[in-house]
Amino acid sequence: MMSTIIEFKNVVKEYKSGNHILKAMDDVNFSIDEGEFVVILGPSGAGKSTLLNLLGGLDSVTSGQIIVNNQNVESFDDNQLTEYRAKNVGFIFQFYNLIPNLTALENVELMKDIVDVDIDGLEVLDSVGLKGHANQFPAQLSGGEQQRVSIARAVAKKPTMLLCDEPTGALDSKTGVLILNLLQDMSNNQNTTVVIVTHNSILAEAADKVIRIKNGQIEDIVVNENPKKVVDLEW
Repeated sequence: MMSTIIEFKNVVKEYKSGNHILKAMDDVNFSIDEGEFVVILGPSGAGKSTLLNLLGGLDSVTSGQIIVNNQNVESFDDNQLTEYRAKNVGFIFQFYNLIPNLTALENVELMKDIVDVDIDGLEVLDSVGLKGHANQFPAQLSGGEQQRVSIARAVAKKPTMLLCDEPTGALDSKTGVLILNLLQDMSNNQNTTVVIVTHNSILAEAADKVIRIKNGQIEDIVVNENPKKVVDLEW
């Protein structure tokens, strides 16, 4: 029996601009199970990135609750939030945010300064197929290689969940498939909960759960009984 790891309960997020109030999240409810490979779909401005930022503790709700591992993230003080982000959350963005004057290996092993976990940087780089590039700097790597370093860095601390914001948006389709396959493998084989925000609806066929968002509201939630492998999708 899979256990629920993430719950959004009546989540509202409002942004004020002068007299205007924008509801980026409008009474959103859903749950995600441990180890699920979840795709959040929706057009630009639908609220996808807002959802990810709230879940990752980068932003706070206007009202409602976000429960992760039976803890109410909204009740955390600044220190608890910092610890939550460090221990529970691995972020993977469209742009890689690598530190240019550190090698691939050093970028990954940076995580040792953030969390108290034993990290074998070479082993993690090997898991993303980059062991041979350990001593290269970001400028010496292709876009796909840089993205794989950023994934290695995110997974090195063994987070509860990986939050991915358009992780393949800057990559060619072949490299994108490689990255997404890697994330699907982590969900299937390491029980990592993977949440991917994208507007690429093809990926929905590979998801355990698809959450569609429109205008800050959940349009529908579909559970795939037989998700496809990323490598078998028609891109």
